[in-house]
Formats: sequence, C-alpha cells, structure tokens
Amino acid sequence: MTEYYRVGDIVNTHGIKGEVRVQSVTSYPEERYQKGQVLTWLNQAGEQALDLVVQAHRLHKNFHLLTFEGYSNINEVEAFVGGSLNIEASQVDDFDFDQGVFYQHDIVGLKVVDETGQPLGQVKEIIETPANDVWVVDRPGQKDLLLPYIDSVILDLDFDRQEITVHILEGLDD
Repeated sequence: MTEYYRVGDIVNTHGIKGEVRVQSVTSYPEERYQKGQVLTWLNQAGEQALDLVVQAHRLHKNFHLLTFEGYSNINEVEAFVGGSLNIEASQVDDFDFDQGVFYQHDIVGLKVVDETGQPLGQVKEIIETPANDVWVVDRPGQKDLLLPYIDSVILDLDFDRQEITVHILEGLDD
C-alpha cells in the first residue's frame, strides 16, 4: 500500500473554469504545486485516490488556486472539495534538522526529555499556528504539554536516539 503525505486540502472551487481553492499545509508550496507536479487526491475517508497533474498554480489571498490537466470547468472539480492533496512518501526529501528541514511525520512519535534527561512524554501531534508550530507532548497521567517550536524551547533533535531535548520556559508547564 502506498504511503502518502498531505500537502493541502481542497476547501472550495474558484470560478467556473475548474480552479480549486487549496489550504496548503506544506512548507514547500512552490515545489509541490508547480506545473507538471503529480498530486494524489484522497477523499475525506482516504479510501478513493486519484492522481492529478497540476496545470496551473497561483496565489489568491491566503489560498493556493490550482487547475489540473483534463479538468476545465467547475462541474468536473466540485467532487474534489473536502478531499486532500497528497504526495507519495517517495517524493519526500530527507530531513536536515541543522538546516531546519524536516517533516511533521519525522517528529510525531519521538520521545521528549528535559535538559537533565528526565523523560516528559512523546510528541503526539503538531499544531500549525501563524507564529510557530506547537508540538503537543502526550504525558502519562498528566495533561498534554504544549511546546512552541522556537530555539529557546527545542534545544536538540536526535533522530538516532529518537529523542528531543527541550527547555521548559517558565509558564509552559502550569
């Protein structure tokens, strides 16, 4: 079975010429939405898959507007609304944490420890916010710990040990 990574969600159509409005979740929209790029559309249940080739891409307000080869009117793309656009795992480049390049799936599931090596929990999800991402740490028997992805909090990311070392700023663990 093919493994996919979501790069955007189709939230609506735009106009009558087959454009769709995409809420992007990728850090590389210029690469992911370039002409000729193959994106896999998955319905909301993730059961149906359809490969789409990007014909055109442009920005409009906070959205990416895409048209796909072979789809030239609103009636042909209405069924895509509510689905997601994905790339295959083989299309994902390797991470390079030192350069700030990694993917959410690289982080979710890693152990989290404080500066003294004391275990805190495990990253269970990442929340995207306009200011910075927030890493949600699942802590057994306690409420989740929300850690902003900023240099003063996320000190080290060791993929060999599958561990993140963090500094808990005052007020983060109240």
